[in-house]
This record gives sequence, structure tokens and C-alpha cells, in this order.
Amino acid sequence: MACGDHLPLSGGALTGEPAAAPMTWMGVATDDIIQLETQGEAPYSVNLWTVLVDDDLHVFAGDNYANWVEHIEGNALVRLQSDNLVYALKAERVTDPGHFEQFAQAWETKYGNRPRNESVQETYLFRLTKR
Repeated sequence: MACGDHLPLSGGALTGEPAAAPMTWMGVATDDIIQLETQGEAPYSVNLWTVLVDDDLHVFAGDNYANWVEHIEGNALVRLQSDNLVYALKAERVTDPGHFEQFAQAWETKYGNRPRNESVQETYLFRLTKR
């Protein structure tokens, strides 16, 4: 597992080893939990679940306008930590219903249930891509 056993826990800057994004995210996608650092007034990190869709990692806040969601809206540059490796990425909100459905299916496969709110307009789903 990438980090702690409980959600959500938040902290400051991630302290792992900076690394280039891998050719495939399959190894990271098998983690139950990753850490995502956003840039608000100060670095802010949170433990999140993640799934892989079309070779990109995705993180989901549901319909909760969490601190990390607000930070991404102000600055899309994020860092993701899996094990002790930290990757510099960019977060992009997903608004396409077809892509959201692919995400919901991947979420159910990995975690055993579909997202509680499946309205792409009411929820915060982000695709993480290489900078």
C-alpha cells in the first residue's frame, strides 16, 4: 500500500524521492491509496483512492468540494506519491459523461462499489497526466 490505512488524512509537502513518470501507471494503480499534494497557500497533501482509466490515473472527491479540489482549481500542478517515489503531474477535471462511466466501472472493479454520486456535473473527478 502506498501510505496509511485510513482516509482522509492531510499533511504538508510530500517527502519522497522525486522520480520521472513511469511509462505505465499499472504499478501505482494497484496501490489501494496514494498521496496527492496540491498547492494552496502552502503544500497540502491528502491520502486518496485512485483508479486507472485509459492509461491515466484518476482521483475522485465525489460531490465533496474538498480543500484539495479547491487547490487544483487554482493551480493544476500536483505531486503524487506512491511508496517513496514522488511524481510531478497535472490534474484536469473530467466533465465528459462517457469518460466518467469508464471511471465508475474501474472504481467498482477495484473497490467493489460504484461512486455514490455519478453526476459528472456535481462531482469532482480529476485525470492526472504528465507535466
